[in-house]
Amino acid sequence: MIGLPILFVEISSFVVLLCNDRFVLILSSLHLIQKHELMLATHLPAKLVELYLDLRRLTEEQVRDYSEPSSDKLLPDLHPLEQHVFTIVLDLSETLVYSDWKRDRGWRTFKRPGVEDFLEHLAQFFEIIVYSDQQNMYVDPIVDRLDSKQCIRYRLSRGATKYVGGKHYRDLSMLNRDPSRIIYISGNALESNLQPENCVEIKPWKGDVEDTTLLDLIPFLEYVGKHRPADIRTVLASYQGHDIAKEFIERSKEHHRRMQEQKQTGRLWRR
Repeated sequence: MIGLPILFVEISSFVVLLCNDRFVLILSSLHLIQKHELMLATHLPAKLVELYLDLRRLTEEQVRDYSEPSSDKLLPDLHPLEQHVFTIVLDLSETLVYSDWKRDRGWRTFKRPGVEDFLEHLAQFFEIIVYSDQQNMYVDPIVDRLDSKQCIRYRLSRGATKYVGGKHYRDLSMLNRDPSRIIYISGNALESNLQPENCVEIKPWKGDVEDTTLLDLIPFLEYVGKHRPADIRTVLASYQGHDIAKEFIERSKEHHRRMQEQKQTGRLWRR
């Protein structure tokens, strides 16, 4: 418990309190603190300047800890035999689940249609990660119930995000994975991630029981998982402005048509 102040020093826009050998620094802005360093050094006793600098370092560390991911290596290394495997990073809210609050029952969380089949099928080809901007106390129980077959290898929550301009962003560069082999899927992909070139943006889900978005996406993702393109970012760029699931089906049909034409041409030449 902090006692009554025995030393009170007001310096423009911030206040230092020294209370029974304990101190509290109340700051309005780190930027403003930097402007006052010279004044502190020339007008205050050396001991108080030292106290201020220690507090300033502590405050900067706390701000940095809040705004930066908890580690610069969020995932452990892939096993040497899995270096070729692609990684699917999935958002949670409005991508795999939807949480809704009503006065008569409080909060309830619903599973997106097809989510279990989606996870189970793609786990054959990919490393699957959930990366949410929610606290782990929200993420963990939901994923536990959602993923009974443990298809999701890792869960990352708010502590692993980067805080910029009042928002928590997923930073795929911190995943310890080859960026050419990462696919980020979210109902709000371009608004929640710092690497748009890795994004597959899907329709945000808000409870529609007829939704088939996840199941529709399986053919494209399975093709990627089996054929492993040199750089998934180039592939995703070729789908920019299109619904990937629908466009992939159209391209597959066109490819099949061309293959049939080539077979017919070959038969004509053999005659």
